[in-house]
Order: sequence, then structure tokens, then C-alpha cells
Amino acid sequence: MAFREINSKMVEAAVVPGQRLFSQRGAMLAYRGEVSFTPSIQGGQGGVMSMIGRRVAGEATPLMTVEGSGTVLFGHGGHHVQVIHLAGDTLYVEADRLLAFEGTLRQGTMFLGAQGGVMGMVRGQVTGQGLFTTTLDGHGAVAVMAHGGVLEIPITPQRPVHVDPQAYVAHHGDVRNKLSTALGWRDLVGRGSGEAFQLELSGSGAVYVQASEEKL
Repeated sequence: MAFREINSKMVEAAVVPGQRLFSQRGAMLAYRGEVSFTPSIQGGQGGVMSMIGRRVAGEATPLMTVEGSGTVLFGHGGHHVQVIHLAGDTLYVEADRLLAFEGTLRQGTMFLGAQGGVMGMVRGQVTGQGLFTTTLDGHGAVAVMAHGGVLEIPITPQRPVHVDPQAYVAHHGDVRNKLSTALGWRDLVGRGSGEAFQLELSGSGAVYVQASEEKL
């Protein structure tokens, strides 16, 4: 396991020769050992085309490659940190919420309209994500940031989960999402997103919710 939670706002990463980590630039707090930090234009195993896709999508958060032998302490802006372990599935998360992740994971970009059609695009506008989100898939660990702590809520076929879009952090698994509201479109004109909208997630997986409606 690459990451060890020191407290709610910091994680320690083990850096092993021959293996890479990626982190947000400026997220390193301290380190021990022979560790190098270099700017990364790719990030993960997505390659150049993935990098181009992220830049077109506006999802390219500056990353640095971490290599060598030792341990590194990561944290950023005093945000709460949650470590998520992926076992062959895909994590959907905003790029600016990524604190650090293992180089074994493949990074890409997904058009929100592909998940939920037109309502997926509406969701992007409501949550402030825009029309694209970042994906990480494969086997490895990810450290994500949030306001006020994070709760992992299981999603099962029998029990879909409804989330305030502003409190949504990330999700993984075979999950479908759609934006719904109890009000008519006319009633929503001129309103903020607030709780008029709900993000419904169904299928099998988990969603991560922060204890705040504040963006990073």
C-alpha cells in the first residue's frame, strides 16, 4: 500500500525504486530518503493522448512525478484527505481533488454527457465540474481532497443513493448517475443549485460525499 493516513489532512507515501507516484505540484510537505520531484505533462499511464484530452477538457491540474527511495508527506490547503483503493475498477473524480496517486493507475478524461446524456452535462454545470471529469482506472491507491471530511456510501442495485451535487466528491464501480429534481424547470429559473437538484447514483460501487457544499 503506497499511502498511509497520518491524520485527516496528511498522508505519507512510500516511494520504492522502479515505481512512480504522481501528486499535485506543491503538495509535498516533507520527505525522507533519496526522492526526486519532476514536473509531469502526462500523469499515470494515460500517455500523451490522455494528456491532450485533459488539456482540451480543462481537466489538466499540474502534476509532478515522484521517484526514488524514501517516504513523502503530502497535504494541500488544509483539506481533508481520503485514500481510495481501486481493484481494477474506475474512479471518477475532479482533477483538482487529486492529491496523489500511484503510477500503476491509468489517467484519462470522460465527457459527462456520456454518463447520463444531456442530464450528465447539466450535472456538470450544476456541480461546477464543467463538461468533463477525470478518470483513474486499474489497481492502486488514490488520495483525494475534500472539505470537512469524507464519508463512503455503498451503492447497490437494490439501494441507489441520492447526493447533493455540491457535496459529491467522487465515485467508483459500475455506477450510473443522473440529475433529478422534485421541482419543475420553470420553478428552477433564477435559483441556485442548492438542494433543488439531487444526483442519483445506481448500480454497484460507492460514492464519496464531503461534509460541506463548498468547492475546493
